Amino acid sequence: MEDNFIEINNVSKSFQEAKVLKNISVSFSRGKIHGLIGRNGSGKTMLLKCICGFVRPSSGLISIDHKVVGKDIDVPESMGIIIEAPGFLPNYNAYDNLHLLAMIKNQISKKKIQEAIRRVGLDPVSKKRVGKYSLGMRQRLGIAQAIMEDPSILILDEPMNGLDNHGVEDVRKLLLDLRDEGKTILIASHSAEDIDVLCDTVHEMDAGVMQTVR
Repeated sequence: MEDNFIEINNVSKSFQEAKVLKNISVSFSRGKIHGLIGRNGSGKTMLLKCICGFVRPSSGLISIDHKVVGKDIDVPESMGIIIEAPGFLPNYNAYDNLHLLAMIKNQISKKKIQEAIRRVGLDPVSKKRVGKYSLGMRQRLGIAQAIMEDPSILILDEPMNGLDNHGVEDVRKLLLDLRDEGKTILIASHSAEDIDVLCDTVHEMDAGVMQTVR
């Protein structure tokens, strides 16, 4: 029997007359990579925001590890998130940016921060300011931020944005390694190739409606 770690039951989201999500019901089991594919505006990002607790559904329930988001928990614990472009302080280097963010929870060591930076292919002791980074380097740093506190869930919206071919290969390998470590990963992408290579389950979204592909 599969462990349905994340369960979405009849979730809809409307803004005035616009219905962005339409009665979505799906479950995501633990320790797999689950893909959401669809065009821009299909509802992928909105669904991820609802799962993260950033946006409340108009109707329906989302539960994570049997806790209802917005009722039992406001924001899910142990979750690493990339939704939209990662934002960093341009005059600080990679380590200092992540150290400032890590101080919010104060749960991880300098070594853990450096390890996360290294895992995404950046230099943890570089003094280069993030304002001088390419788009791909900032994306790598965003992924380091998402994984540095060793979360059990990763929510990644277009994680390959700005990456060159080498960067895409690096991040694909990292995500497969994280899955093998037991992480539950949700990826939203418009790239059919990324979804095909990475994902154990695939769900297509179109105009707020979800259809399971595999």
